[in-house]
Amino acid sequence: MDPPAAEVLHYSDEEQSSTLLLQLHKLRAESILTDVILCAGRTEIPCHRNVLASSSAYFRAMFCNGFRETRQTKVDMKGVGPVILTSIVDYVYTGLISIGLDNVLHLMQAASMLQFGRLFEACSRFLQSQLRPDNCLSMFRLSDLMNCDSLRKKAKEMAMESFTDVSSSEDLCELSLQELMGYLEDDSLCAQEEEVFETLVAWIRHDPISRRGTISNLFKKVRLRHLHPTYLFQFIANDPLIQSSTLCTEIIESVRRLMFSIGTRSIRDFVVDFKPLWAAPRRCSHDDTLVVVGGRRNNELTSREALVFDEKKQKWQRLTKLPVRLYKASHVALHSILYVLGGLITNTSSSQVSRTVYTLSLKTNQWRTAEPMLEPRFAHQTVSYLHFIFVLGGLGSDRQLTAGVERYNSMFNQWEAVAPMPETVLYPAVATTNQRIYMFGGQDATHDPVRLIQVYHIGRNMWCTMENRTVKNVSAPAVVLDETIYIIGGYTRRVMAYDTEANRFVKCANLKERRMHHAATGLNNKLYVTGGRYVSGHDAIEDTDAFECFDPKTDTWTCKGRLPFKLFDHGCLTLTCVTQNWKKS
Repeated sequence: MDPPAAEVLHYSDEEQSSTLLLQLHKLRAESILTDVILCAGRTEIPCHRNVLASSSAYFRAMFCNGFRETRQTKVDMKGVGPVILTSIVDYVYTGLISIGLDNVLHLMQAASMLQFGRLFEACSRFLQSQLRPDNCLSMFRLSDLMNCDSLRKKAKEMAMESFTDVSSSEDLCELSLQELMGYLEDDSLCAQEEEVFETLVAWIRHDPISRRGTISNLFKKVRLRHLHPTYLFQFIANDPLIQSSTLCTEIIESVRRLMFSIGTRSIRDFVVDFKPLWAAPRRCSHDDTLVVVGGRRNNELTSREALVFDEKKQKWQRLTKLPVRLYKASHVALHSILYVLGGLITNTSSSQVSRTVYTLSLKTNQWRTAEPMLEPRFAHQTVSYLHFIFVLGGLGSDRQLTAGVERYNSMFNQWEAVAPMPETVLYPAVATTNQRIYMFGGQDATHDPVRLIQVYHIGRNMWCTMENRTVKNVSAPAVVLDETIYIIGGYTRRVMAYDTEANRFVKCANLKERRMHHAATGLNNKLYVTGGRYVSGHDAIEDTDAFECFDPKTDTWTCKGRLPFKLFDHGCLTLTCVTQNWKKS
């Protein structure tokens, strides 16, 4: 018989390595078995060559590759001060070192030279913990000097995320032209375009003699398409620096012709150099955010709530409430501002038709009043195009249907009447694209559906009408995606895609129920539909808190959750803001 297999114990002494290092540290302290002395000035530190060579590639090369230091009993450590050298040798033997503001730079330099990688990164982490908006630019420069990628990355991130604070720091004015251009052209910069312009102007005025000639190159980094027209044409255009540059004035004039020559000019008509400037996208730090406002809540009170959807957390969060309760007001977004126009004021004992305009910016999360409409109205429709807001139809102060249309010019803060609708309708689906406003269906004064498409040419101030048997909607929203208009429901389950060029409807996937008085918006190339009323299986009209998404590419609907409460006749809009800026208010 074979002898039984011998049992084997694989012993692992976890304390051996640390104990060994501590014993070596004691031997060094007593200069026992030490074979080299590191010198810094008048400071001499006895060490063991094998310990140093095992701790760093620098010392390994020094003592193991036949250099003269292999035979020397004393090695002069040039470039390293006595205190720093003592700290590093202690670190080699104990793994412990104190890093503070008074020594971090010297430690980092020594760790880099002596090739202590983990110590170098520890210094980097310490500096990262000290990052603030007022020092991140100098830290970024330091990271270049130290060739420290981890510090460079964190300093750049802070500069991008806190640019509003960074732009007012003294360090920004000390940047070179190339450094400043690098920040301003970065898609991840968290700043409004107005801030970008003000930053470059402040940088030039810090040293006007040598920097004045840079205005043309810097101005190209401002994404003009995303500036408020009033700021561009009244503030920027009149700035002496801009006026001193022929190229800058040509660019602004190109924008002016594009925005004010509606219907007669296009981007193709302008200077070649201007086209990529106009096409520049919003910065990545600008989020398109879905906002729901107003409406009728749980079929009881008219709601003052304003809600914003947090895409990352998949939750609704509340914004500042509307100042008053407004029944059947209209809602529109322009230049990242939410407008609530008109409506029936229900706060008072006797309802009153309003012509007041309220605005909300996610940047401030505060409601303000804007220039009021020419006429009070409610149950009307509103759309925006370029720097204009158009208000169409609805019910006037006499509670009668009106065909009146008025236009708000955000550039001059003025309202003006334009050509009235050919056919007076209530609750049509309205959308704007390609310099035209399209109005689908609705109902007449006798509550009969109108099978009509009414088209308003913005540049010509003219209407035309087209009869179409496919049009069959009342109280339905319309949304534009990729120049296609989607009409969603309206006392029907149907979703229709309208090709404006071909004057052709294409049927899309149906809604789950017959839906009306709901709201919709476009976000990230998809349609989002919120709330409304629907016809149940018992032909009863009920309110809903549904929150659904339609993907035109797959022609499918998906549930996105629920609104915090049932809601109809509300606004659902897409607002653009600097990432999470509204949370700071």
